[in-house]
Amino acid sequence: MFSREIFSKRVKMLRLSHNLSQIELAKIVGFSYSSAIGDIERGRRTTPIDKIVALADYFDVSVDYLIGRTDNPKLNK
Repeated sequence: MFSREIFSKRVKMLRLSHNLSQIELAKIVGFSYSSAIGDIERGRRTTPIDKIVALADYFDVSVDYLIGRTDNPKLNK
């Protein structure tokens, strides 16, 4: 099951742990507008699967971890 709240928190936690600004992460993942990460972190929006995969790949975590299906970041990686 997808949890928007967990997804929002984990994206923010991972971004901060990598010392990235929201704008930097948006560029890395390929969002066309710079406020996309802020919207995700505030739970205002979700994102297409290709962007979720890009986030998981960049942070070297599983998609299941990002969306709250597991607390193990490396599960099924």
